[in-house]
Amino acid sequence: QVQLVESGGGSVQTGGSLRLSCTASGRTFSRDTVGWFRQAPGKGRDFVATISYTGGTTIYADSVKGRFAISRDNAKNTVYLQMNSLNADDTAVYYCASDVRGFSKDATDYDYWGQGTQVTVSS
Repeated sequence: QVQLVESGGGSVQTGGSLRLSCTASGRTFSRDTVGWFRQAPGKGRDFVATISYTGGTTIYADSVKGRFAISRDNAKNTVYLQMNSLNADDTAVYYCASDVRGFSKDATDYDYWGQGTQVTVSS
């Protein structure tokens, strides 16, 4: 069984920072593309960022460029999302997901998903 577990969510004030972590068990995702997606109340699940298995290629949603940074430590089987300059529009449940074959911004291309971690930004 493949399990992805997100952690690091919480409540912060506008302008604050959080670092989310996604750790896989059951299999390594060291050769997988890993992405972050988010879902705000009453909205669909949106792309946030993705990273190639080497860490050499990243893609970000326009809404988070310059504020968020995705990285990975394959030795720890963990992918991170550093979130800076948070604002109310970033409030959502954040999910990590693993794509065993491709490199995509499309949620339908991802194979395994975590349960999500809540990020709430207030001021």
